[in-house]
Amino acid sequence: MRLRLVKQNTNFDFFKRWKMWLGISALMMVVAFASFMIQGLNFGIDFRGGTTIRTESPLPVDIGVYRDAIATLDLGDVSITEVFDPTFEADQNVAMIRIQAQEGQEAVTADVIEAAEQVLKTVRPDIKFVSVESVGPKVSGELIQTAAIAVVLAIGAVLIYIWLRFEWQFALGAVLALVHDVILTIGVFSELQIRFDLAIIAALLTIVGYSLNDTVVVFDRVRENLRKYKKRPLNEVLNISINETLSRTFMTSVTTLLALLALFVLGGDVIRGFVFAMIWGVIVGTYSSIFVASAALLYLGVKRDWSKPDANSGNQYANIDA
Repeated sequence: MRLRLVKQNTNFDFFKRWKMWLGISALMMVVAFASFMIQGLNFGIDFRGGTTIRTESPLPVDIGVYRDAIATLDLGDVSITEVFDPTFEADQNVAMIRIQAQEGQEAVTADVIEAAEQVLKTVRPDIKFVSVESVGPKVSGELIQTAAIAVVLAIGAVLIYIWLRFEWQFALGAVLALVHDVILTIGVFSELQIRFDLAIIAALLTIVGYSLNDTVVVFDRVRENLRKYKKRPLNEVLNISINETLSRTFMTSVTTLLALLALFVLGGDVIRGFVFAMIWGVIVGTYSSIFVASAALLYLGVKRDWSKPDANSGNQYANIDA
C-alpha cells in the first residue's frame, strides 16, 4: 500500500479567490518590510564585528563547558567552534571563541578579553590563549553588502533561466515568488529578532533554490497542459497542473520538514537559526509556488498556441527543453 499525503485525482479550485491570495501575500510583504525598516535585524558577529580568541589545551575541547563559563559575563553573541587540522599536534585541541563587539565599540576591549580568559581558566587551568584578532564594523559592512549582492544575483540568474526555458511571464511569476519568500524570511527574523549571520544568508540562497525547484515543476506541467488543453481557460489549465503536481509538492515539503524539525530539536544552538530559516522557507516556498507564482502567471497571461512562434508573447527560446 502506497502512502499518499494527498488523495489521487484532486480537483481543488486554487484560483477561485486568486486575487485574495495575492493581496494576502502583498500585505505580508509590506508588514515584513516595515518590520525590517523599523526594528532592523539582530546582526550576529559576522555582520556586527567582534574579536576572535584562539585557544589551545592538552585536554579535548568541551564547547558546552566553554560556553557556560563565558555566559556568566553576559557578552551577547558568542560563537565557539572546535578547529580540526591534521597538521596540529595531538595535544593542541584548538578552539576559536568569537565575541561580538559591545554597543558603541568597534572591537572587544582588553578588559573584556581578559575577563573571558580568566573565566575560561577557572574551568580549564591549563588552557593557552594563542592569538586575539578583531574585526571592525567596516569589514562587517562589506560582508552585508556582499551578502545582499549574492541574493540579488541569484534571483537575477533565476529570472534569465526561466525566461529562456519558458516565457517572460513565467520568469516574472517565478521571481515574484522568490522575492516574496526572501522578504518574508527576512521579515520574520526582524520581527522575532533572531540572530542574523552568514549562515542565514546561506539559508536564504538555499530557500531560493528550493522554491525555484517547486515552481519549475509546476510550470513544466503548465507548459505541457497548455499544449494539451488549448481551448480551456488559463485558470482551468493552471488548476489542473497544480492538482496534478500537488501530491509531489506536499510529499517533498513534508519529508524535508521532518528532517529539518529533527535538526531543530536535536541540532543544538549552533545551527538552530539556520534550520529555523529553512523550515520557514520551505513553508512559504511551497505556498508561493502554488498561490503566488501561478496567480501572477494568471494575471500576466501567457501564449496559448505553443505549436508556432508568437511575436507578441514569449520569445524564441520558449521551446528549449533543458
